[in-house]
Amino acid sequence: MTVQELRKKYIEFFTSRNHTEISGASVVPENDPTVLFTTAGMHPLVPYILGEEHPGGSRLVDYQKCIRTGDIDEVGDTSHLTFFEMLGNWSLGDYFKQEAITMSFEFLTSPDWLGIPLEKLSVSVFEGDDQVPRDQEAADIWESLGMPAERIYFLGRKHNWWGPAGETGPCGPDSEMFIDTGKPACCPDCSPACDCGKYMEIWNDVFMQYEKQEDGTFTPLARKCVDTGMGLERTATILQGKSSVYETELFQPIFEKLQDISGKQYGLQEDHDTQMRIIADHIRTAVVILGDDKAVSPSNLGQGYILRRLIRRAIRFGRKLGMQTPWLGELALVVVDMYKEVHPEFFERKDKILQELAGEEQKFSRTLAQGEHEFEKMIPRLEKGKQRIIPGRLAFKLYDTHGFPLELTQELGTEHGFQVDVDGFKKAFEKHQEASRSGSEKTFKGGLADHTEVTTALHTATHLLHEALRRVLGDHVEQKGSNITTERLRFDFSHPQPMTPEEKQQVEDIINQEIQKGSTVSLDTMTVAQAKEAGALALFTNKYEEKVKVYSIGDFSKEVCGGPHVESLSGMGRFKIKKEQSSSAGVRRIKAVLIKD
Repeated sequence: MTVQELRKKYIEFFTSRNHTEISGASVVPENDPTVLFTTAGMHPLVPYILGEEHPGGSRLVDYQKCIRTGDIDEVGDTSHLTFFEMLGNWSLGDYFKQEAITMSFEFLTSPDWLGIPLEKLSVSVFEGDDQVPRDQEAADIWESLGMPAERIYFLGRKHNWWGPAGETGPCGPDSEMFIDTGKPACCPDCSPACDCGKYMEIWNDVFMQYEKQEDGTFTPLARKCVDTGMGLERTATILQGKSSVYETELFQPIFEKLQDISGKQYGLQEDHDTQMRIIADHIRTAVVILGDDKAVSPSNLGQGYILRRLIRRAIRFGRKLGMQTPWLGELALVVVDMYKEVHPEFFERKDKILQELAGEEQKFSRTLAQGEHEFEKMIPRLEKGKQRIIPGRLAFKLYDTHGFPLELTQELGTEHGFQVDVDGFKKAFEKHQEASRSGSEKTFKGGLADHTEVTTALHTATHLLHEALRRVLGDHVEQKGSNITTERLRFDFSHPQPMTPEEKQQVEDIINQEIQKGSTVSLDTMTVAQAKEAGALALFTNKYEEKVKVYSIGDFSKEVCGGPHVESLSGMGRFKIKKEQSSSAGVRRIKAVLIKD
């Protein structure tokens, strides 16, 4: 079964069972300061899991682009990826364990769908602890469907518990489904909890039935939800009988182009294979980020930093294969072509993708030249010492200040008869990460996810700002992203040059005049087509017929959005622009606050 067929079958199965197909969201989360990228299929649906009504109803299904870079150093083995797609279905207070498990079982085993033999499947459920009881209900349902009791494994929180996303909130046990890969058991007690590779997870049903309180206790939720996730690439690998995701049709065209460029053959030499897998993974992810609705460009901060790291890491491994830049664009076009049907936005933004990649290749070439120059300046001083060691702090300085990779410092060091203190480098790097995390926590305490009065008001203010900018600067202005904390709002928008002081004052005046009117905020649910016909801005929607929420602020603005919003502008406070600056090419950024007089 091809990846395309698997994606289609999944959507067909759940729409035939009264689920509404919804569009996958951007890989750059909207108004969520807690993560840089959408890391799971459920991520964009958290507000609805928390209680908001979804315009698509209480049964939903979609496929979602996800990016995780926590295991970036593992990429290059046979399974780790930084970009992947999740197939997911949700019940928002509708069905629960019986229906969810039954549908999962049918989709996996029925000859009409995936047709996986029952003898190849095992499942795990939550074993319970001193706070939450054993999930015997889920185990009984599996057994009633024909799953042998000896292949139903009870595991702890590490394996079979989800959430909450923060310190408090919805959470619950889950039930995971595994396929037996045929590898021998690693021990007499071998189970899905082992990392030996015998059991490969393909699906996960999360049962959100508890709410964690501030005191650490768990209370039952009145509105129980189901969130499921199936990894598209991993499941396709299993169904195709492959031993690695890199053997599927998602990667073979990239390897073919890599072979043409490098002159190296994939499948003959392990180190070359690893390098090609890293390059293929990273170029896919770079295309996904650059081809997204939100404007992200390579930079030294946030999402831009991750993007830059992926691009430069790909270039660095290309150097190991003897590839000289520019070549990223050739690979990017392969990825764009592969996804042109399911993700047409990549093709629409093809020129931007190629432009950004070419620019980063040029910048990194200069970085490498500068780093080599700084390295050569260090050598005479180091040669005066007794030990031929490059201290970790100096290696980290080359990395942090000049963007010079540790591996290149090691290579140059070897050429000059030096070794690098790698442990010292790691300590310096960890210290840097710790400082970054602390700064991030300080900057982003709270966030829109808390739905407090302050963040809700600031989110409503982004609608006022969007409309005011369009009135002052022109209809070319479009939102390119936003981020809200309890201290301020941040709003990115398309505009070719800095705003003048007069323009900023005009925007402030328009917004504050509307706030003083005390206009009400109303909500309507309609299709995207109806919303556009009614004059609403609808920037981040994919399916024209999909139902969405449309928020109107008096007769001032009308926009498609997920919320939350204040009911009235009265008492919001005075809007003040604190800073207006460049975010990336053709995109400006405003930071603003609401001041209570």
